[in-house]
Amino acid sequence: MSGEKSSGATATGDRAPTWQGQRVRPTRFLLLRHGQTALSVERRYSGRGNPELTDLGRRQAAASAERLGADTDITAVVSSPLSRALTTARAAADRLGVDVEIDDGFIETDFGAWEGLTFVEASQRDPDLHGRWLGDTTVPAPGGESFGEVAERVNAAKDALLQRYPGQTVLVVSHVTPIKSLLRDALGSGPELLFRLHLDLASLSIAEFFPDGGSVVKLVNDTSHLT
Repeated sequence: MSGEKSSGATATGDRAPTWQGQRVRPTRFLLLRHGQTALSVERRYSGRGNPELTDLGRRQAAASAERLGADTDITAVVSSPLSRALTTARAAADRLGVDVEIDDGFIETDFGAWEGLTFVEASQRDPDLHGRWLGDTTVPAPGGESFGEVAERVNAAKDALLQRYPGQTVLVVSHVTPIKSLLRDALGSGPELLFRLHLDLASLSIAEFFPDGGSVVKLVNDTSHLT
């Protein structure tokens, strides 16, 4: 987990170029999904509802904190405002000795009328809409958000962090769709990534963003700290 000690500097004198030729230090995002909740156990859409972590979820948060606590490069811990993410973030922040910054931009998708429903229940309730929602990122859930709208606010939140923490390491504790959106942005991939990439509870992914607009994904869905 540990890399070069980050100071926020962008000096290029002693830094070898990357495979893409960049010499300036990237901003590294450690993307941590929150731990288990009762809704995740039942595989229900869990967006703006605010379930707490289960006992297992708290153990997952503790295991994540133990791993991340060894990364002395982490400058800031940023979290979705929802309780399941905040509890997970605070466990890591306590180990790191930093405060948690709350950022609404990293909140989960608003599933609207589908909140709390399973995939099957939502597809039976609104079969046509549910099908279009799964294939078109501009289609919102009933009374909720589209995946395109989620991506816009997540990217805006990411860009703000790039301005505040250039060349540094930031832990972002969030949810499935925001993390997938950040990975999709870093990879420059199409919307199909949202539907084909799986992220486990309390999994860690890593993406780096360079000042020249370049980006790279270095880790996806790592749960080795949970074993």
